[in-house]
Amino acid sequence: MGGDELTLSFEDFTADDIPEMTEVMTRAFDDDARKHLGLERGGPEGYDDGEFFRKWLFGFDETVGYKVMHGTRAIGGVIVWILPGGDNILGTIFVDPAYQDRGVGGRTWRFIEATYPATRSWRLATPEWAIKNHAFYEAKCGFHRVDSDPIVGSPEGEFVYRKDMVQDG
Repeated sequence: MGGDELTLSFEDFTADDIPEMTEVMTRAFDDDARKHLGLERGGPEGYDDGEFFRKWLFGFDETVGYKVMHGTRAIGGVIVWILPGGDNILGTIFVDPAYQDRGVGGRTWRFIEATYPATRSWRLATPEWAIKNHAFYEAKCGFHRVDSDPIVGSPEGEFVYRKDMVQDG
């Protein structure tokens, strides 16, 4: 792949995208499972059959999803929950392993922040074992780990992160 900067665009994630995006998510989560858990496969329930998206993206009015595109190829995705009051949730962000470590995740996060400027705070939960995620959220995105959060709670086996946004005016 080389060190060249990728040209990215972000498109709305529709139900028609589930098969393609499930393939990308499966590669990303299985890669994490191999690297961090020594397992060939692994991810949240439904990550490899489209059920994850049907439940967590299309099952709620507050969720919005975007495909991360490099040309005509989907190389990642993101799901956010845009809640009344502006205390929003990053549900998931994932990048195809072939495109990781090239700034895709950070640029995707900056796109989300720019798309939702009225956000008061962002929060998320990620598995304790996902060391690379922790570094990404803290160093690249400016989140800090908290013991618990009233919106996402403190799911067993997961770390909770929060980022308070500075509001103009």
